[in-house]
Amino acid sequence: MTQSTRWFWLTVTAIIAFLFYLLAPILLPFVVAVLLAYLGDPLVDRLEKTKLTRTLSVVVVFLLFFAVLGPLIVFLITLLKEQLGSFLIQLPEYLDWLVVNLQPTVQTKLGVTLPALEVEQLKETLVKEWANAGGFIKGLVRTISHSGLVVAAWLANIFLIPVITFYLLRDWDKLVDYIHELLPRSIEAKVVQLANESDDVLGAFLRGQMLVMMALGIIYSLGLSIVGVEFSVLIGLFAGLLSFIPYMGLIVGVLIAGVAIFFQTGELTSLLWVFLVFGIAQMIEGMFLTPVLVGDRIGLHPVAVIFAVLAGGQLFGFFGILLALPVFAVLAVLLRYAHKKYKGSKIYQT
Repeated sequence: MTQSTRWFWLTVTAIIAFLFYLLAPILLPFVVAVLLAYLGDPLVDRLEKTKLTRTLSVVVVFLLFFAVLGPLIVFLITLLKEQLGSFLIQLPEYLDWLVVNLQPTVQTKLGVTLPALEVEQLKETLVKEWANAGGFIKGLVRTISHSGLVVAAWLANIFLIPVITFYLLRDWDKLVDYIHELLPRSIEAKVVQLANESDDVLGAFLRGQMLVMMALGIIYSLGLSIVGVEFSVLIGLFAGLLSFIPYMGLIVGVLIAGVAIFFQTGELTSLLWVFLVFGIAQMIEGMFLTPVLVGDRIGLHPVAVIFAVLAGGQLFGFFGILLALPVFAVLAVLLRYAHKKYKGSKIYQT
C-alpha cells in the first residue's frame, strides 16, 4: 500500500468518524435497524432457500416476530406497569425509612452529612402524579403534551425502526455485494477474510448475548418471586438487561433486591435468599448459558467490555452505549490481525 493510499483511507475513516459524531443524535433508529436486520438476515436467507422471494421472506419474518413477541411484549409491559405502580405507591414508605434509619446511621458512623430531603413534598408529588395518570395511555398523552417535540421525535424514531429494518432486510444482500464491489482489488481478499471473522464474532456476541440477557432476566425474576421479593419482575428484568456489562447486572440486582427484601422483612438473614438466587443464576450462566449460547469465540476481556461501554457512552451517549460492544468486537478482530502482523514484522524481530 502506497503512502498516498494510506492517507486516502485515513482521511476517509476520519471523515466517517466525524460524521458519526455530528449525527449521533439522529442515528439511533438507524443503528437499531441495522442490528435487527443483521440478526434477521440469516432467517430470511433460510426462507429464501424454500423458494420464497426476498420480499415475501422478510414479510414472513416480520409476521413471526409480531406474532411471537407482540403478545409477550404487551404482557411484560402490563406486568411492569403494575409492579411500577405498586413501587411508586410504596415509595413514600421507603423515603420514610431512608430519613429515619439511613441518614442518622451514615452521619453517626461515617461523619458524613447527607443533603436534607424534602420528603413530604416529594411523597405528595409522587402519589399525586401517579394517581392523576389514570393509566398508561393517559400518562403517555400527558407526557407528550408536556414534552412537546422531544417526545414526538422519540415516538417518530420508534416507528421508524421497523420501516428502516424492513428495507434493510429486503436489500441486505445487495448492500453487502455493493460494498464488496467497492473494495480495492489489492486488499479485497484480506478485507473479506477479516469481514468473515468479524461476522463470526458479531453473530456469536449479538445473538448469544441477547439470549443470555433474556434468560437471566427470566431466571432472576422467577427466583426473586419464589423467595418473596416484591417487584421481582421489575428487578429481575432490569438486572438481566444490565448483564451485557460483565457483573453489572449481578451487582445492581443484588443491591436492589437486597434492599427490597430487607425493607420487607427487616432481617439481615433474608439477604441470604437473594444471594442464593443470584448465585444459582450465575452458575447457570457460567456453566450453561454463556458456553452454549455465546461460546469462547468473542475473546473480549471483561475490563475491555466495561471500558468500551463507558467510552461509547461518553462519546456518543445512548447511541454509543448501544454500538460500543459490536464495534469493539470488530476492533478486537482487527487488533488480533494487527498483533499477528506485528509479531511477523521486522520491527518486532530486530
